[in-house]
Amino acid sequence: MSSTPPDAIVIGSGPNGLAAAVTLARAGLAVRVYERNATAGGGTRTEEVTLPGFRHDICSAVHPLAFASGFFQRFGIEERVPFIVPTASYAHPLDGGRAAVAYRDFERTVDALGVDGPAWRRMLGPLVRNADAVAQFTGSQLFQVPRHPLVAARLGATMLAQGGPWWDAFFRTEAPGALLTGVFAHSTLPLPSLAGAAAGLTLATYAHARGWPIPVEGSQSIADAMVADIVAHGGEVVTGTEVSSLAELPDARVVLFDTGAEAAARLGEDRLPPSYLRRIAAFRTGNGVSKVDFALSGPVPWANAELTESATVHLGGTRAAVARSEREVAAGRHSDDPYVLVSQPSLFDSTRAPAGKHVLWAYTHVPAGSSVDQTEAITRQIERFAPGFRDLILGSAHKTAAEMAAYNPNYVGGDISAGAPSLRQLIARPVASPDPWRMPGRGLYLASAAAAPGPGVHGLVGYYAARSALRHEFGMRTMPSLAPDDLNRDALHGSTSPRLDPTGPIDPAEASLRPDGLPEQ
Repeated sequence: MSSTPPDAIVIGSGPNGLAAAVTLARAGLAVRVYERNATAGGGTRTEEVTLPGFRHDICSAVHPLAFASGFFQRFGIEERVPFIVPTASYAHPLDGGRAAVAYRDFERTVDALGVDGPAWRRMLGPLVRNADAVAQFTGSQLFQVPRHPLVAARLGATMLAQGGPWWDAFFRTEAPGALLTGVFAHSTLPLPSLAGAAAGLTLATYAHARGWPIPVEGSQSIADAMVADIVAHGGEVVTGTEVSSLAELPDARVVLFDTGAEAAARLGEDRLPPSYLRRIAAFRTGNGVSKVDFALSGPVPWANAELTESATVHLGGTRAAVARSEREVAAGRHSDDPYVLVSQPSLFDSTRAPAGKHVLWAYTHVPAGSSVDQTEAITRQIERFAPGFRDLILGSAHKTAAEMAAYNPNYVGGDISAGAPSLRQLIARPVASPDPWRMPGRGLYLASAAAAPGPGVHGLVGYYAARSALRHEFGMRTMPSLAPDDLNRDALHGSTSPRLDPTGPIDPAEASLRPDGLPEQ
């Protein structure tokens, strides 16, 4: 560790903390990241947790936001990390060997949905055609005047159509509703809900516009690429060090928290006004997840072979059944028929398991703080749609919601979203402000999923927090380039859609200083 005091300290090395450190280091600041675990990455770690040679993603596995994120576009993530984009983004089996599949090819999906294909086209077609505008709107914060008002209005109207009890009126058969509900349930909210529809429609849009990519060698590859860039530009990443007080840290102009909102407020308590502390105390965490990793002797024997085209499969049956399961969890009960999110990366990436073997990643939603092992419930639900699955299990490892929280304190009660992504808490995340990343204490910034735009591996929270710190604490009005050093930025950003020029001056609107113009991705 360098003896020279850093200009900036980042507490936590999740994707947002690393994104903040990348941005600050590229601006020429001396940056130091502190991480309590032995490896950096937070929600982007990959480890052997079942048997030797079987590499499992510890939290995030599939990355729908990787290609849509303005930070990752600037960082050139596709040039730094090899990705595989399956032909199908996500799939949803139904009883009797049936399945609905969201192919990356939009028209193929429309054709496969038969009589409901035209309805799918009407619902998602305008959003898919304007995916960059959807990414800009949903990838900043909702406390803004939209830069693309027609697209925002279209997203809002579709959200209303799919976020209430009338959501079934849109389709004639059960397959498309189930397909959408599987992705809506990523939100860990009771369904139907406006916030669940908003999150799900955004992910469904990227499924057709860009696909849902998986990184070769696991999610750790994303964290490793950011750590390498931090170190290459003079920064430090200190692992195995838990920060329990700011007094333990060297003096620095700024401290950025890639922690939960409550933890950030606790660490910065003596610098923060009581009014802010009260607002943070009112910020609510959500329900938890219980996760199981499987080492398998062969691929999952799905009753419908089309499911092997996707790395992501949602289990739970019909739209009504999935909604019922999520409402049970919201009421504080464990569902007897749980929604299960499954990722099968080794179908596409041979680095994840020994030759001929496979890994499977799965989680289900549970009440916050649950200590119930869900291995059997998850196994039973997979076996329902893949008879013979049990016979393939060589080993497994589970984490209850309580154990998820112990592994990563940001996951309070097992809440991997760092705060319930309800509509109110998406608008005010964690507080209603044109600059929610800047805390009202000298040099303190919130750079975690507890701030806008919220959960997901996109790095945008850290990027926005770092931009705010550069402007307010260091008076910098020119953003550094984040692109790989040997690449031409214009080639990297080949899209013709309007984007923030990372080498040009920071526009006050893009720097989140005015409520009528919040940051472009």
